[in-house]
Amino acid sequence: MRILLVEDEDEMANLLRSALGRHSMVVDHAPTLEIAREASLSHTHDAVLLDRKLPDGEGLSLIPQLRRQNPAMPIIVLSALGSLDNRVTGLDEGADDYLAKPFSVDELMARLRAVLRRPAQLQSETLTIGALDFEPEHNAVRINGQPVDLPRRELLALEALIKRAGRTVSRETLEQAVYGFDDDIASNALDAHLSRLRRKLAAARVEIHAIRGIGYLLREVQ
Repeated sequence: MRILLVEDEDEMANLLRSALGRHSMVVDHAPTLEIAREASLSHTHDAVLLDRKLPDGEGLSLIPQLRRQNPAMPIIVLSALGSLDNRVTGLDEGADDYLAKPFSVDELMARLRAVLRRPAQLQSETLTIGALDFEPEHNAVRINGQPVDLPRRELLALEALIKRAGRTVSRETLEQAVYGFDDDIASNALDAHLSRLRRKLAAARVEIHAIRGIGYLLREVQ
């Protein structure tokens, strides 16, 4: 799952990136409206966390663009402007929820889960290939019916591959699924994650097949 975090305060941004990362979410952090607009055009996001008082303008002004790109995408405003009038304004401008600063990270995560459970974002199905089962809604992985714990990057790579099982996934698509747009990525980082994941999936009779110069293919071993 990929979240666009529009927040100019470094301390708050780092706190939220850490919290979201613990829930296996990729975070694209945009400290300004300009960077947020670029990020929203270059990546597809599952939800947006939006501050209002940004260095280059009012955060609410971003909502129309986000709605044009994806009318159903959840948008939660996070702002120190917490009066009743400000909250009403934010919701009337198109936000799905409004949380006044300071807030509990646990409450934010609960609200995020709530908006992502709406029908347009609901992903309760189990994806199966070979002896591998994956539940996107719960980030649950089972091999031969037994739960398997995967590190966050491997889990994100698996999600991108299994949703396209039997089809080639480009390296760029995988990198976008596994890393935030402002992450520093070593040249061989993705290969290392896939190598470890490949070994774990062998017991499920599933392999990640590399197609030189094109990408990767998740397929069942016959």
